[in-house]
Amino acid sequence: MNDSPETLDRLVDEWLTVPDIADRLGLDASKVRRIVQERRIIGVRRGDPRIFYVPGAFLVPGHLANPAQPTNRDPDLPWAVLASLQGTLTVLSDAGFTDEAAIKWLFTPDDSLPGTPIDALRAGRKTEIRRRAAAEL
Repeated sequence: MNDSPETLDRLVDEWLTVPDIADRLGLDASKVRRIVQERRIIGVRRGDPRIFYVPGAFLVPGHLANPAQPTNRDPDLPWAVLASLQGTLTVLSDAGFTDEAAIKWLFTPDDSLPGTPIDALRAGRKTEIRRRAAAEL
């Protein structure tokens, strides 16, 4: 599935470049590229010239990185990659989803949730979302 940039732009509110992510996470760009290589986050090339962008919703304030294990950490701590994202991306990849298709799936509203799969992941409902992703196999 090859979704147009317009389709993804209707679904994704915020796009971040590697330097944007580095600033938000408090890392250098090479460490962000490593996170991408490890498939902890995914993105798409957009625009002219083609620049790599990642949905901003893949990052959360540090105290929400793992919503299933709340902590008493300071909410002003740096941002983090959503902990439940990597496993979900693996399941979607195993189901044959391209990165573009995975982003579309994660950000498409689903009346049975309600909301979107990324909203549910951010709310700590990774088991339900991974079960739904596995059903795509």
